[in-house]
Amino acid sequence: MDKQTYLSEHLTSSSVAALGNSSKLDCTRLTPHFTLGELTKTNTGIENVPNEEQVNNLKRLCGWLEQLRRRWNNIYGDGDDPIIINSGFRSSEVNKAVGGVPTSNHTTGCAVDIRCIGIEQAIRYASLLLDISDLNKEDFDELLIEQKAHIYWIHFAVKPRGNRRRTNFKR
Repeated sequence: MDKQTYLSEHLTSSSVAALGNSSKLDCTRLTPHFTLGELTKTNTGIENVPNEEQVNNLKRLCGWLEQLRRRWNNIYGDGDDPIIINSGFRSSEVNKAVGGVPTSNHTTGCAVDIRCIGIEQAIRYASLLLDISDLNKEDFDELLIEQKAHIYWIHFAVKPRGNRRRTNFKR
């Protein structure tokens, strides 16, 4: 099945199926606050369309992101603060182009990089994700606070099985 047919049959309603790929991805909701478009965006110019299994992984991951968003807004936010995704799913080609490791959880739709406004927000996001894991009695694969210069983000991954609950701070 080619990617165009896949999108038409598995991701979108028939009214959206008439749109181009990027519009389909932008319009397809994985959860109430996260779209397939924002989880597949790339500035590489390389096509970045996930298959059905990768979409299912993204949906699972977005369930965690919805909980993070809700908890953040209940405790720290203004009631409707978004969780901003820097990077989600990456095709093998996109992953290679951005310097990702070949075994990256991004290539399976199991990982996101969440934008943070400084180290304090990164620590709070990490703490909330740990709480969510404990409360739901569900493990995650990776929860990493990452830094490059003065920019911080959370790399968060959840696999369908075999999660390692790996945490770290990476510079």
